[in-house]
Amino acid sequence: MNEDREPIAPRSARQLSAGWRRGRKLLPLAVLALLCSADCQAANCLYVSSYHKGYEWNDGIERGIEAGLKGSCELSRFYLDTNRHTDAEFARRKAAEARDLINRTRPDVVIACDDAASLYLVKPYYKDAPLPIIFCGVNGSVSAYGYPYTNVTGMIEIAPIKPLMKEVRSLVRQLNSGVYLAADVITQRKEFEENREAYALGGIKLSASFVKTMAEWTAAFVAAQNADFVVLGTNAGIADWDSAGAHRAVLAGTRKLTVTNYDWMAPLAVLAMTKVAEEQGEWSAHLARTILGGARPGTLPIVVNRRWQTYVNPTLAHQAGIELPPRLVHQALKADRP
Repeated sequence: MNEDREPIAPRSARQLSAGWRRGRKLLPLAVLALLCSADCQAANCLYVSSYHKGYEWNDGIERGIEAGLKGSCELSRFYLDTNRHTDAEFARRKAAEARDLINRTRPDVVIACDDAASLYLVKPYYKDAPLPIIFCGVNGSVSAYGYPYTNVTGMIEIAPIKPLMKEVRSLVRQLNSGVYLAADVITQRKEFEENREAYALGGIKLSASFVKTMAEWTAAFVAAQNADFVVLGTNAGIADWDSAGAHRAVLAGTRKLTVTNYDWMAPLAVLAMTKVAEEQGEWSAHLARTILGGARPGTLPIVVNRRWQTYVNPTLAHQAGIELPPRLVHQALKADRP
């Protein structure tokens, strides 16, 4: 059965014109929505740590990055774990895994933390590549990695070696030799050389004692009391490290001035002047936001850290027969508990 329907009246020129005007207004919004589906999403940033989650220094850097990128970037993480696994072949395998992750996820910015990430990931795979990379926590010098690259910028990590050496000179009357005691890892060998060169300029001989186990560390600490002072490097890389055992060892064995540039080692030392991990992370986040805003990494200068914190341990100072000057005691934090 055929139904009678009223014919649809043709739209007037005025109606067509009004519809066209509405369409013209909506079209840019539609185009913008399509563009935003790709470009207006949160940026993707990847943090590659040379070490493992739980390593105190890099955890501090990560906290600084997280705070600085909140709301600006979705942050993914990858850990090379090279302090607990110190052979080069392991590091190369983990770096290849990080490269594969980068190829799959295509981050907008990569933050490469500490020396192993630069040595095993950035240098072999991303020199002058399109991918923007920010390094942080690289100790002392970037010459080993050939920085700067066109796609790389960052912050060098400089320990306050000279300010600490100045205090060592003021606290030790007969100052000829010292021992640098640390885990047997690449960053500590690098930091030892920086310390050795600085002390040598002052006519002081600094020797190294690199260890792999807690027993070796304890024995080396006792032996180091034969020197005029002891510099404690990091314990990271000593697989069976025991903080309580180390504290007992220094309480029983400290006879000379012991100093460090690491805040978590401060309870084991008479005096500590330490870098601030969060500074590295905060600056990395600032650089990432700047790059996401359109800046090219190669135009952003490589800088060094500028902040440090002082700690004193009155208990160990008394045991070693060292009288800490009031100016140090008043400005420093106390660190007498592990």
